[in-house]
Amino acid sequence: MSILPVRLIGDPVLRETAASVSGDPARYAGLVADMFETMDAVSGVGLAAPQIGASVRIFTFDDRRGSRGVCVNPVIVERVPAESDDAGAPESVTEGCLSVPEIAGVVGRSGRVVVSYTAMDGTEATLEAEGLLAAIMEHETDHLDGRLFIDRLTGDARREAMRRVRAADYGVSGARVAQSRASSVSSAFGATATSFGAPARSAVGGGAPRGGRP
Repeated sequence: MSILPVRLIGDPVLRETAASVSGDPARYAGLVADMFETMDAVSGVGLAAPQIGASVRIFTFDDRRGSRGVCVNPVIVERVPAESDDAGAPESVTEGCLSVPEIAGVVGRSGRVVVSYTAMDGTEATLEAEGLLAAIMEHETDHLDGRLFIDRLTGDARREAMRRVRAADYGVSGARVAQSRASSVSSAFGATATSFGAPARSAVGGGAPRGGRP
């Protein structure tokens, strides 16, 4: 197993629609092992294959609350909106991302999702997820569709996030990876991570956050 470099925003692979896995998923056992190793090294709760340069529909997850696994060709087949808070506003999740270091934002996510996917042994399976785990499912599925969490920000929150991205200067070519910012993945992102793995200095946007550190 290996800890692999994480691709950063600006890398074209993060904007591709990942290819479906055909045939025996076991062919990707080595890739999945590397994904778990990389995710765990940075205390992340999810990692999509495109984040390490493999444009295939696979992601790993670990909500640090007992749910850990890998989804191949995941499809969200049901979404249930999150409950509103006492003021009537939908609950939101403060998200970060390994591919967008040191930036976080408040994103509206479903309160519950049902995910259909293929397991590594080739069997078809279904996962019902609520709260943080549901948000992880949506966040990682977005990656497979070429979408980042900052794309879901709006208004001032999105403008501020993009300002920070430009200020971070991840590289004109967009091909810089985490190790070019630090000597290792762990030191690049730190041991204490937010819900989706990026140690955000401060969040942009408003709302009532739910979920928490892994």
